[in-house]
Amino acid sequence: MLKKKYQKPHNTGKIQIIYGLHAVRAALLNSKRVHEELYITENNKHIGENLRSKIQKITILDQKQFKKLHGEIKSTQGIVLRTNDFERPSLQEFIKKENSKDKSVLLALDQISDPQNIGSIMRSCALFNCTGVIVAKDNAPDLTASLYKAASGAAEVVNYFKVTNLKRSISELKKYGYWAYGFDSSNDSESVNVNFSKKAILVFGSEGKGMRDLVKKECDEIIKLKMQKNTDYMIDSLNVSNAASIALYEFFKS
Repeated sequence: MLKKKYQKPHNTGKIQIIYGLHAVRAALLNSKRVHEELYITENNKHIGENLRSKIQKITILDQKQFKKLHGEIKSTQGIVLRTNDFERPSLQEFIKKENSKDKSVLLALDQISDPQNIGSIMRSCALFNCTGVIVAKDNAPDLTASLYKAASGAAEVVNYFKVTNLKRSISELKKYGYWAYGFDSSNDSESVNVNFSKKAILVFGSEGKGMRDLVKKECDEIIKLKMQKNTDYMIDSLNVSNAASIALYEFFKS
């Protein structure tokens, strides 16, 4: 019987702190990572036993010690992983591989800076077969612990590309056959039934400002999601992560 050749994990040497049960569990399952240490509370001792095959060094702390070292237990869920980041592809490397697929969808996020929103969007991406999120590096967060937690493990499988120029990146993707759909809730946008291209970029702007004009002009179509606004209580828009989930679902079923 032939033994599978061992491949050393590719890590960048950059230490990351990840917390939250789902985020930590997904990171431990990622064979590309090299892990340093897992910290858990006594109440989570059973979780540590279940994960022992994935990491050698596990430190069990009482609640007082844990809080002193890692902050509020409520936010971390009493589980924190110290691990090495892994080597990720550039957008150019990713597209060369992605281009061989018959159907492909990417998200481009313009001026969305809340890690909770981006993490939630990545979680939806993982469920609807979207493998890449593109952001402008000047106004988007890094892969922080709070983003990892919000993504609930999706940040291990969904690529996160921070680019210098979002408009230019969308333009480059269109050369590979991608069609850019901009989602905009402004009054002059029209609600339309979309016949999605097999290769699509779904573009979203921030909830307050929307897409910048230069990004909007790069889109091939502008779409407004149909909804019933509640004018009595001035509820007139969706959270961007919810809007992205709807758009991903519509592409997924197309």
